[in-house]
Amino acid sequence: MQLQTFLEKKPLFYSEIDYTRMPRIYESIKEKLTNPKIIHIIGTNAKGTTGRFLASALHKCGFSVGHYTSPHILKFNERVWLDGSDASDEVLQEAHTKLQTILKKDDSDALSYFEYTTLLSLIVFSGCEFVVMEAGLGGEHDATAVFDKVLTLVTPIAFDHQAFLGETIEEIAATKLRAIQKHAILAKQSDEVYGVAEELALKNSLDIKKYEEYLEAEDKQKIQTVAEELKLASYLVDNLSLSIAALKFLGINYATENFRDARLFGRLSSISENIIVDVGHNPLAAEAIKKALSPKKYILVYNSYKDKDHAQILRILKPIIQSVELIDINDKRAQTFEVLKRTLNELGIKYTKFKRVNKEDSYLVFGSFSVVEAFMKSYKRVENEI
Repeated sequence: MQLQTFLEKKPLFYSEIDYTRMPRIYESIKEKLTNPKIIHIIGTNAKGTTGRFLASALHKCGFSVGHYTSPHILKFNERVWLDGSDASDEVLQEAHTKLQTILKKDDSDALSYFEYTTLLSLIVFSGCEFVVMEAGLGGEHDATAVFDKVLTLVTPIAFDHQAFLGETIEEIAATKLRAIQKHAILAKQSDEVYGVAEELALKNSLDIKKYEEYLEAEDKQKIQTVAEELKLASYLVDNLSLSIAALKFLGINYATENFRDARLFGRLSSISENIIVDVGHNPLAAEAIKKALSPKKYILVYNSYKDKDHAQILRILKPIIQSVELIDINDKRAQTFEVLKRTLNELGIKYTKFKRVNKEDSYLVFGSFSVVEAFMKSYKRVENEI
C-alpha cells in the first residue's frame, strides 16, 4: 500500500490517547532499528525553528542529519528533512515498505498517525549521525520520548493543549520536562518552569542548565551576526541561541555561515512584499509576533481551533491589526465564524470574510498550520490564474 493511502486511513487527532501503545510497540521492534544520536526538542513554541537551526548547522558542519518536525503545511514530506532537503516520495515509500515488514499488522494498524510517522522517520534517518527529533504536543508521553537521547532542548513552555498536559504552568512543565533522560538545556522560561526544572533535576539527578551557561562572548557575537544577516525577529534569535548552546554541549565547532540556509518556512516568513505567514496559534506566539511587527498594522487573515484562546490571541494582536479577514479551514476542530465574529465585535475589530489579496494592503496570515495551508492553496491558485 502507498504511504499516503495508508496514512489517510489514520485519524490525525484523538480525544483520548493510549500512552502505553508507542512504548510497547517500540520495545518490540527497537532491535531492528538503528539508534543515531538523538537531540529531542520539547516545549510549547519554537520547536520547529530551533530544530531547523540546529539540524542545518550540523549538516553544514559535515554530519549526516535528520530533522523530524510537525505538522506540515502543504505536503507530508515537510516533516522528514534529510541532509538539507525534505525527504522524497521515493525515500518515504521505501521506508514505509520496510516498516511494514518490521511491524506486526495489528500494531501497524493500531499506531496513530503521529506514532507511525515517528517510527517511519527513524527508518529514513537510519544512516544519520544526528537526528533532531521534535515532540508533538507532549513531553513524557509523546511518541518521540521513547528513544534514547543524548540531549533534550526545552523551548519556551506556556499554556497549550491543557486537556492533555495539565491546567497550570507547573503541571504542563512537569509533563513536558519528565521527557528528559539525563542532559537538557532550557530556553528562556518563566520562574514557574525554572522551579519545576530545578525540582526534577534534584529528584532524578538530571543535568539541566540554562542556555546562557553555554554561550561565551564569541558565541554572542556570532549570534548577532547571523541575526543581522537573516533579519531574524527577536524570538528567532532566542531559538538560534538555544541551537548554538546545543552545539556547544556537543562540542562541535561552528561558523556563522552554517546557519545561512536554516530558515524554516511558516515562521514569520515573507512570501511577497506585502504578505507574512506564521503558523503560530497561541498567546505566546501572538506576543512574539506583536513584538516583532509593531508598530506597523496588518490585515489579519485568521481562524482558530476551538481549544485555543482566540479571544486572548486577538486581544494581544489588536495593536497591529488593521482589520481581520476570516478564512475557511477544512478541519472539524475549527471554531465557528459566529463565535469568532462575536469576539471581534466585543474587541471592536473590523472584520470580513477572506476572498483574495490586494497588492495595496499588508497581510499577516496567522492562526495555525491549517490557516497557513488554506491561505497558501488559495494564494497559489490565484497566482496560477494570473
